[in-house]
Amino acid sequence: MASPAALQRSPTSTLQRLSTFKNPSSSSTSASPPSSLLDSFAKDPILSPFLSPSFSSTSFSSAALSSGSPASTAEYLLQAIRQLDSQLRSHVLSNHPLLLTQLSSLNNTELSLSTLRSSISSLQSSLRCVRSELSEPHNSILSKTVQLSNLHLTSELLSHSIRAIRLSKKLRDLMVSAEAEPDKLDLAKAAQLHNDILTLCEDYDLGGIDMVDEELNAVREIGSRLRSEVMKVLERGMEGLNQAEVGTGLQVFYNLGELRGTVEQLVNKYKGMGVKSVSVALDMKTISAGGGGGGFGPGGIRGSGTPQIGGSGKAREALWQRMGSCMDQLHSIMVAIWHLQRVLSKKRDPFTHVLLLDEVIKEDDLMLTDRVWEALVKAFATQMKSAFTASSFVKEIFTNGYPKLFSMIENFLERILRDTDVKGVLPAITSEGKDQMVAAIETFQMAFLASCLSRLSDLVNSVFPFSSRGTVPSKEQISRILSRIQEEIEAVQLDARLTLLVLHEISKVLLLIAERAEYQISTGPEARQISGPATPAQVKNFALCQHLQEIHTRITSMIMGLPAIAADVLSPSLGAIYGVACDSVTSLFQPMIDRLESCILQIHDQNFSALGMDAAMDNNASPYMEELQKCILHFRREFLSRLLPSSANATTAGTETICMRLVRSMASRVLILFIRHASLVRPLSESGKLRMVRDMAELELAVGQNLFPVEQLGAPYRALRAFRPLIFLETSQLGASPLLQDLPPSVILHHLYSRGPEELQSPLQRNKLTHLQYSLWLDSQGEDQIWKGIKATLDDYAAKVRTRGDKEFSPVYPLMLRLGSSLSETAPASQKS
Repeated sequence: MASPAALQRSPTSTLQRLSTFKNPSSSSTSASPPSSLLDSFAKDPILSPFLSPSFSSTSFSSAALSSGSPASTAEYLLQAIRQLDSQLRSHVLSNHPLLLTQLSSLNNTELSLSTLRSSISSLQSSLRCVRSELSEPHNSILSKTVQLSNLHLTSELLSHSIRAIRLSKKLRDLMVSAEAEPDKLDLAKAAQLHNDILTLCEDYDLGGIDMVDEELNAVREIGSRLRSEVMKVLERGMEGLNQAEVGTGLQVFYNLGELRGTVEQLVNKYKGMGVKSVSVALDMKTISAGGGGGGFGPGGIRGSGTPQIGGSGKAREALWQRMGSCMDQLHSIMVAIWHLQRVLSKKRDPFTHVLLLDEVIKEDDLMLTDRVWEALVKAFATQMKSAFTASSFVKEIFTNGYPKLFSMIENFLERILRDTDVKGVLPAITSEGKDQMVAAIETFQMAFLASCLSRLSDLVNSVFPFSSRGTVPSKEQISRILSRIQEEIEAVQLDARLTLLVLHEISKVLLLIAERAEYQISTGPEARQISGPATPAQVKNFALCQHLQEIHTRITSMIMGLPAIAADVLSPSLGAIYGVACDSVTSLFQPMIDRLESCILQIHDQNFSALGMDAAMDNNASPYMEELQKCILHFRREFLSRLLPSSANATTAGTETICMRLVRSMASRVLILFIRHASLVRPLSESGKLRMVRDMAELELAVGQNLFPVEQLGAPYRALRAFRPLIFLETSQLGASPLLQDLPPSVILHHLYSRGPEELQSPLQRNKLTHLQYSLWLDSQGEDQIWKGIKATLDDYAAKVRTRGDKEFSPVYPLMLRLGSSLSETAPASQKS
């Protein structure tokens, strides 16, 4: 009986080898028996673990021993092994010819390998022979190649060296020939030779050759001379604005390959000159020394920048002189840089046709003039700010003399624009650049305007003090205010922009005058009384009105020669002056107009319906007209005579003053009221018409002599002249009369009531109003609303006639209907209001 170890090894190795056996050639003929045997083993519960890849002999032995029949298990395994041996033997026998064939192939392979080894050994021997035969020629060729390369490099080096020496000799000859005739020196050609030599030596590394080094030293010396000479030519051309010289200089530096750097150097140089000029112009110590004062004696400068006693005048004059010189130098700098930029923008290299400006200014770079201007404005603004804060003396001079400073800056800017105004070329400075320069002195502008406002406000406060309300300024005080305002305008009138700024400050002062004058106006019963002589309160209001009138007239005349925008600036403040002037006497004029209207209202108390020759032959004025004349004469003597003398002078000069406008308005109002109430008189006989005409003549004479020339009153006077003949026309003639064009439609229609029957009531009668109430209603309505009221009375009349059964209307009725509709459409706009 076999040992358990043997049982564990033998079946396992045999079964596993059998399970992994693979033979493609025999799979079709004899793979079936082993496969069927293995399949039966796989189904056997005892043998199937041997076919598992994870078979463990220890686990199988332990299971066999614990089963209680290890002997039968061992016998079963031996039987299986015998079956496998029998199956393997049968399988080998069946594949015997194939195994013999494969064994023969292995022998042939070993024979071929031994033959190949001998051939490889022979080939290696042949290669060793070839290597030994070719190494010497190869080394020789390699050595000759290196020699040839060195010869070629040496030849090129000699060729370039010879060319460099020849170019150097050509350059020296050119310079030697120029010593006899300097004017004939071709600087551009010399610069091109110089650049070619240096480029040649640098590109081919000719340094270290003694002869070449000697030539290079000479070439560099010549280059230094060239740069010096060309820089002189270039700067001379920039200062003299000579395009030929500037173009020559730029071409030389382009040929030298130093154009961009040279232009940058020039720009920086001129920047520095401009910054230094600005700094020197505002150096108070230098100004004092230049003005003849020492640092410690009279005229010297204190630590605060204020001259010592006795030196302020000289220092002030020296400061303005230095500012003028600074502006001249800055102008020269900007024009020179602009000229340089101008030539760069036009000059092209004759061989490459490259624009020189493109070589200097790359994309997104600022123009040369912009760079220099930016630096100058920055330096000027810094110095001005420093002078404003650090030197009270400079601050005072530039603040009080800001118009001169602004004019100096403005002239400086205009000179630059004028001198650089060339067609097809950008100017030296832009509009934004101008604004930047003006903004640099904005602090002094603000101080100047504040000083202007302070001077005028102090003067107004002294003339119109809050402490004494009853004090009226004198004519001399008002004249002093106006003279000061005129001085402020004249100081800046040469510049429109500065003038507008000063006018804004003057506008504030005028508003202050209006405010103070309004505070001085007297109100109350004394200011409104019209029955007696002028009271002190009224006299004071008259004086204020005349003062404000004088201010309004003088200021208006001052701005006559200024641009139209000046009137727009002062319009609100002048309107305030005008309004306060009117307010000062409105309390008088309104009662006067009311009193005159009360006199006119008495026309309705008169009898204009009387008949007979006695009434027609009476040449005396009506009582109401006499009272109206007395009132007008009283107003003229006591009140208007105090307001109109200065107005008359103004009228002769072609202007109308505030008081004249008020008087003209009052005269027009009197005529309008008279025509209105005359048209309301009812009934009106022929004798009454003659009496009314006499009253019209008396009214025209009283108004023309004591208030205002009636010929200049316009529409009210034309209406009065038209109403006089109108009342004598027959009713049938009224519709076609040209007099209707000069009369308001309401006046014509109201007059026609006087020609109609009593049952044709007027709106006044229909609504049971007094004449004063109706007059006030007419003032508040337009012609269209008045016609509606009249139309209502006509409708009432027509209804009454129809109720009676009458078929005929009064001739006035259809005429009023026709005139009311037609005249309302054709009446002038001035009469409808």
